[in-house]
Amino acid sequence: MALDIRPATARDVPLILDFIRGLAEYERMLDQVEATEERLHASLFPANGSVPDAHCVIGSVDGVAAGFALYFFNYSTFLARPGLYLEDLFVKPEFRGAGLGKTLLLHLAALAHERGCGRMEWAVLDWNEPAIGFYEALGAKRLLDWQICRLDAQALTRVASPDQAKRPQKAHREKRQQVHREQR
Repeated sequence: MALDIRPATARDVPLILDFIRGLAEYERMLDQVEATEERLHASLFPANGSVPDAHCVIGSVDGVAAGFALYFFNYSTFLARPGLYLEDLFVKPEFRGAGLGKTLLLHLAALAHERGCGRMEWAVLDWNEPAIGFYEALGAKRLLDWQICRLDAQALTRVASPDQAKRPQKAHREKRQQVHREQR
């Protein structure tokens, strides 16, 4: 079986969206996909020459596009070095077991190393035992003492409003006091 990894091109946007939907279906989150070809194109291949928001590679098995990895670079203040964040890795079910997932992950690890990244990180759903086992077998460590925090679009709109900075933090203070009382 011939495995190949190549950078995605603008022509791959429909394929990338297909992979995203396949991943979302596997993760039981298909109803949460809001991505469109237009948004992906604008993010991955901006027309104005600006830096893309993320990058993507396509993996093929015997010349057939079978999976993808979408990633971006972040920064660690503790290391004072960039990092690579793997947002999505997906291999179509009929191609699993061929080694493409490992090849994609190792490709990105090599890229992170070449770019001087201090680490490479990603998230995995706690019920996805096959992926967890796969990642741990490669040497990845799960950070069980960390939790992911997220402001969704609605919360961002609310928090970013100009009057938000002027609002007293009374609710937050009251919640802390309540927790403190309950701990006594």
